[in-house]
Amino acid sequence: MEEFRRCLERQERETNERNRRANEINELQRQVDEQVLIAVALQDEENQGRRRDSQVGRRRNVERHRHSRGKNLLEDYLIPTSLYFDVDFRRRFRMQPHLFNKVMHDICNYDAYFVQKCDATGALGLLPEQKLTAVIRMLAYGASADHVDEIARMGKSTTLEALVRFCQAVETLYTRDYLRRPTPKDLQRLLQKAEARGFPGMIGSIDCMHWQ
Repeated sequence: MEEFRRCLERQERETNERNRRANEINELQRQVDEQVLIAVALQDEENQGRRRDSQVGRRRNVERHRHSRGKNLLEDYLIPTSLYFDVDFRRRFRMQPHLFNKVMHDICNYDAYFVQKCDATGALGLLPEQKLTAVIRMLAYGASADHVDEIARMGKSTTLEALVRFCQAVETLYTRDYLRRPTPKDLQRLLQKAEARGFPGMIGSIDCMHWQ
């Protein structure tokens, strides 16, 4: 018990220091997110203010065939008879299909931005699967908006807006259950699990960056 108490105290100090650094990083990230949102809003205003008729030198709109790409994405990964197996999904999305579907369901209920809607002309917009795929590929692999355009057929401003909204939704929805500090019961369970695997006294992963 004395060793466990010392371990808890050490972990408490380390946790406080990590939390301090995390708060600094979160503040910087918040400022970056705000700048991205401002940039997206300015871009939208600029696009709305432009004339929609033909202009000399104006680049034509790119027909991304987003509906056919959305259909292909579902057929590749997200239907019972999908082309690729769950192991392929896990490797490429860094999560299991059921977790992807749960996160998508939760976020669509939280933010209607991710729900497929019709535009002013009656044309269907992007599938939520396309938006989440673009965001997850960016977060998992550090891909750029141009890179995921080839995967999900989404413009740069749309991709960046989806990224910001996704991060805000995850923080709001999952902080209490999954991003909280571990309780003493959590620490004891993790210590026992680590010791059984040959790492006595260790909390979290080898790099001490994750609790689970």
